[in-house]
Amino acid sequence: MTRPSWIDDLCWNDAGLIPAIVQDCASGEVLMLAWMNREALNLSIATGETHFYSRSRQSLWHKGGTSGHVQAIEEIRVDCDADVLLIRVRQTGGACHEGYVSCFFRKRDGEVLQIDAERQFDPARIYPGGS
Repeated sequence: MTRPSWIDDLCWNDAGLIPAIVQDCASGEVLMLAWMNREALNLSIATGETHFYSRSRQSLWHKGGTSGHVQAIEEIRVDCDADVLLIRVRQTGGACHEGYVSCFFRKRDGEVLQIDAERQFDPARIYPGGS
């Protein structure tokens, strides 16, 4: 797989990762934040669907590979410091493994966090062994 030259110009952290903010291209809603290594970014470009690097599992993962809730990439943007990616997608199903459209389904309400979204799917049915 040929790597686009601009990937080498990104500011990767010491672990070889870069944060990727994922945004719904239709609504503008921020869906999630995940991390990419060079391989995940190259796979994303090659397949047109998002792939990320799991820091906890230390492995690649294809968003929607288990759930079917894939993210079709419409656009990739790079911030002014070249150290953050903005990936604009068409989301199928929910982006959050807890069943919500967005991973940002809680908001601060005084001293507590309140859920202000409705679940789109039952995570126990999609991830029977846990997410």
